[in-house]
Amino acid sequence: MGSQTANARLWGRHARDWASIQEPCHNSGYDYAIRALNLTGNETLLDIGCGTGGFCVKVAPKVRFITGIDGTVELVEEARRRLPAYPFLVGEMESLPFPDEAYDIVTGFNSFQYAAIIDHALAEAHRVLKPNGRLVAMIWGNKEDCQAAVSLGAMGRLLPPPPPGTPGPFALSEQHLLERTLEISGFTILSTADVDSTWDYPDVATLLRGLLSAGPSAKAIDGVGYDKVAAAVTASLPPFTRDDGHIVYNNKWRVVIAQKQG
Repeated sequence: MGSQTANARLWGRHARDWASIQEPCHNSGYDYAIRALNLTGNETLLDIGCGTGGFCVKVAPKVRFITGIDGTVELVEEARRRLPAYPFLVGEMESLPFPDEAYDIVTGFNSFQYAAIIDHALAEAHRVLKPNGRLVAMIWGNKEDCQAAVSLGAMGRLLPPPPPGTPGPFALSEQHLLERTLEISGFTILSTADVDSTWDYPDVATLLRGLLSAGPSAKAIDGVGYDKVAAAVTASLPPFTRDDGHIVYNNKWRVVIAQKQG
């Protein structure tokens, strides 16, 4: 079973909330990647785990052609609505429906850590890249650098501990596991950066709509029900709540750029 089967039923329940509230929290990572790639306008780009197309919207004017793929139908439908001129496909990141050496750049934002078999997903990214093509992988930074981990942990404590090696938000973050895994998969690391990301929600209701639109939240809701999950998250918020009612987390995205050798 690949990532699509496991994740699609979780990530597609609130696609509009994800697109409008939660996905914009990735913007600092998207912007950093676009700057670091120093694009010429001639590149072909594949975004793996494209979600509702947030990165693709930003990068489309800067490259020659983009393709997006995600395992969740509802997210892909939203991406198609936002960027109707480009192909967005539903499929497995561990078995990409593209020929060898098809793209100049492959990206995966907050996606590879959710693969059922991460090595297979990275091997597929390597396969579809042209020689000397570049990969951008963005994951969460270390847990201690991400204040939102407090609220994610509050949800996680409602469920039995996951088996070792289970995909999840921090599966590749600690001890630079992503970089080591990329090197094993045949990539050369070009750069690694921890990028600041401020998540600012105007009120608790908006925060709950955003955070609970993500796949791990849906898993917790399936386990114990919405009310218990919402209560656990709300109880975790006082340290991050300002006098004006905004809830603000200071987090970090780790953005790794690697190259397939020619």
